[in-house]
Amino acid sequence: MFTGLVSDVGTVVSVSGAGDLRRIAIRASYDPATIALGASIACAGPCLTAVSVEPAAGGCVFAVDAAAETLARTTVGAWAAGTRINLERSLKIGDELGGHLVTGHVDGLAEIVARETVTADAWGASERFTLRAPAALAKFIAEKGSVCLDGTSLTVNAVQGDQFSVLLIPHTLQVTTWGERREGDRLNLEVDLIARYAARLTEARAG
Repeated sequence: MFTGLVSDVGTVVSVSGAGDLRRIAIRASYDPATIALGASIACAGPCLTAVSVEPAAGGCVFAVDAAAETLARTTVGAWAAGTRINLERSLKIGDELGGHLVTGHVDGLAEIVARETVTADAWGASERFTLRAPAALAKFIAEKGSVCLDGTSLTVNAVQGDQFSVLLIPHTLQVTTWGERREGDRLNLEVDLIARYAARLTEARAG
């Protein structure tokens, strides 16, 4: 489990393999001694397993394997050397739950349809992003509810049809990859866990 609070921005060092399996090496600032083989790390949203860890200047390089399901449902298949990705280590018992409960199981891809500056001051600019969700997922997104986009826990500001908006404060723009996001970009979307199960229960009762 994760919280959607990004703890580092990693950089893809290399991608090897083809077809339904890719091995991706990622440079991060994490202490390699704290990452056990088999550890779960949220990489731009998807929960991936560390299959190797090596010390590197300023931190480490860890590798993950991405299989067919991940490549089909997420942006992982488009990653290349130099791609920057939001990272989060798995939640430990006793950790502060500052975001919302995130599983790291991506439901689909959302597309940015607009980005606009809302306020600008001495601390920087806040930006509103409007995104389009896949039709099958739009019903799980509610105003004032939570979504996880590229591994970031965000509050939904407004919903209209299959589009919804989120507001990014200057701090979040600076410490995640959101500052780089532009209209047309696609992001990994995980809908709120509670909303998903509530909808399923409603469907089951109606059936």
